[in-house]
Amino acid sequence: MAEDPIDPFNRYALALELMKSDKLKAKEIFDQLISSVPNYVPAYYQAALLYLDLFLNDEATTIIQTGIFQARQQNNIKAASELRSLLDEME
Repeated sequence: MAEDPIDPFNRYALALELMKSDKLKAKEIFDQLISSVPNYVPAYYQAALLYLDLFLNDEATTIIQTGIFQARQQNNIKAASELRSLLDEME
């Protein structure tokens, strides 16, 4: 991430790694990533899982719905379906 902080994958990978040891820092990175690169669809599923793990269910729902919208904008049917399934599991 230090070499290329602009690359969304680097921030995504760091957040994934931090989910194991520092969930609040991971949340902060996911929040920054989603707000600065909203079309980076992979971040939404993992961010939603983290929010659920932190008992932030309403925020997780919002993240999922936004992710579904972004995935559909990109015709990423697989990601939209995975996010939809996650939302259905919450209900």
